[in-house]
Amino acid sequence: MSVDRELDAAAITDPGLRLAYQRCRALNAEHGRTYYLATRLLPRERRPAIHALYGFARWADDVVDEVHDGRTPAERAAQLSTVEEKLAVGLAEGRSDDPVVAAVVDTARRYDIDPSLFEDFMTSMRMDLTVTSYGTYADLARYVHGSAAVIGLQVLPVLGTSVPRAEAEPAAAALGVAFQLTNFLRDVGEDLDRGRVYLPTEELASFDVDRELLLWARRTGRTDPRIKRALAFQVERTRSIYRDAAPGIPMLSPASRPCVATAYRLYGRILDLVERADYDVLSRRVTVSNGRRLAIALPALARAVLA
Repeated sequence: MSVDRELDAAAITDPGLRLAYQRCRALNAEHGRTYYLATRLLPRERRPAIHALYGFARWADDVVDEVHDGRTPAERAAQLSTVEEKLAVGLAEGRSDDPVVAAVVDTARRYDIDPSLFEDFMTSMRMDLTVTSYGTYADLARYVHGSAAVIGLQVLPVLGTSVPRAEAEPAAAALGVAFQLTNFLRDVGEDLDRGRVYLPTEELASFDVDRELLLWARRTGRTDPRIKRALAFQVERTRSIYRDAAPGIPMLSPASRPCVATAYRLYGRILDLVERADYDVLSRRVTVSNGRRLAIALPALARAVLA
């Protein structure tokens, strides 16, 4: 099996850990189609660690994002506290009985990932329990640092660099932010259904847009030129962050560049689709077609093989 070859290549031999990594791989395959496809372009020995990091992030994110499953806010907060405690104990002891935590703890040990990055991530997850909007972009940036920039910094040691790691860190963080802001634009409607708006209130107001107008568009399926202008502004800023991140790709280990370049192109494609949909992201969710995914990924696969 492919998963066995990956675990063998990564020298993960403990049966319990192998099951833990398999659990994280399944989470990645189920929830992160773009990430999962891009991860397939990595050398086998690096894939399990990426699956572990994504699997843990997905697990924690689901605790706070599944708001219509009958749990009360207090129950979600308690569950997130349990996740946080398991992670803290696991990082301190170097092991965990929870499979997802066990895999991410093993990855953190193998790649010497700074524990503070996980603390920052959990801080942003706690914000999702109570914060439903962000007044300014600076306010949002504090959330995005923990929810996205630190993910870029976590995966950087796994990907490897051809320059000193510190030199590549700003671009890695920027790419994480660009991916997150892209998700916000794609998922405006779904986030509204959860009671959240991740587009800065102050910036929306400059286009005469507020939560009520967004809710109206979501409810009726109709569009409004004010919303289009506000979203166009967000798309352009996100593109500028992608441009900030682009110089980091050549700084990566050659074997990792096809993977990240593919993720870069696939996520950037979502912005193109938002524009092509005339910014109608409140009545539907834009997605990159499987054919387009393959058209982007197959040339990258050839580059990965050569690398």
